[in-house]
Amino acid sequence: MTENNREKIDILSLSLSELEEKIQQLGEKKFRALQIWQWLHIKKVRNFDKMSNLSAQFRGKLSDVFCIKSLIISKRLASNIDNTVKYLYELPDGNHIETVLMKYKYGYSLCVSTQVGCKMGCRFCASTIAGYKRDLTPSEILLQIYETERDSEIKVSSIVLMGIGEPLDNFENVIKFLEILSNKDGNNMSLRHVSLSTCGIVPRIYDLADKNYGITLSVSLHATDDKKRSEIMPVNDKYNVNELIEACKYYLNKTKRRISFEYALIDGINDSIEQAKQLKILLRGMQSHVNIIPVNKIKERKFSSSRESAVRFQKMLTELGVNATVRRTLGTDIDAACGQLRREYEI
Repeated sequence: MTENNREKIDILSLSLSELEEKIQQLGEKKFRALQIWQWLHIKKVRNFDKMSNLSAQFRGKLSDVFCIKSLIISKRLASNIDNTVKYLYELPDGNHIETVLMKYKYGYSLCVSTQVGCKMGCRFCASTIAGYKRDLTPSEILLQIYETERDSEIKVSSIVLMGIGEPLDNFENVIKFLEILSNKDGNNMSLRHVSLSTCGIVPRIYDLADKNYGITLSVSLHATDDKKRSEIMPVNDKYNVNELIEACKYYLNKTKRRISFEYALIDGINDSIEQAKQLKILLRGMQSHVNIIPVNKIKERKFSSSRESAVRFQKMLTELGVNATVRRTLGTDIDAACGQLRREYEI
């Protein structure tokens, strides 16, 4: 981004009402904002000159006041196994994030990042190793969708906030992104097609529940007692297992949406029958699903597990009456798990 652009307003991060206010401040009619909005979010133009139903003078005024951010594809890896595509995007300030496009029977799902790096420090996660740098703006989250759709010539039908970063640690920008994404005059995506994954920032789970967006909440649990969970997830020192479960119950009661509990299986750490039994007790009476994930091996950590281990743990849970599945692994030939490509690129 040029020095000049840093002083301009990031137009893709504005809500429609904010854009209307800005346009009126420029002495233009309010309806012009909707025209601009649709150029940005339906036709997805990259510069103001493309907005052909606006006068040249007005387009020049817009260019003086606003900037339209863009992302650059630094690397694109396409799986030879299952049509998964992993993007390494360069942000306007030179930082990098990852985005993963996945094809399912029902359509295309996109896993987007919400921060450059992550503060949470989960021991088995590649995203946290390079450290946290900054939050993404609403436009930078949104542009992962726009640029991927443009490059792959597809339409994304669902979004997963499960890439690099903790979405609830970037709460205000993520909420703004969701409101822009779901605006009826733009993308008009139902937020029931959005999943948000969190390591368990309890106050923000309550805040999200109160908004009642209908988002599917995916909670990274990964262990059932405080000692073990704190060993692999430092966030547990601040918000313990019982506090997290109470917040999840509030979310469930408020939204009537089933919660998915992510369980990254680590051999010798959280794969015992005792953990399975405790999981049954924790989730008793909740409309929930356990998603077992064989943990990805990364060179900086000794943690690992196999699909066979995950299937064994799933069998334990199923026999205990817990609804559990093993996550389908996508893009194994391109290291599609978040954080790996960015870390290798920036070393």
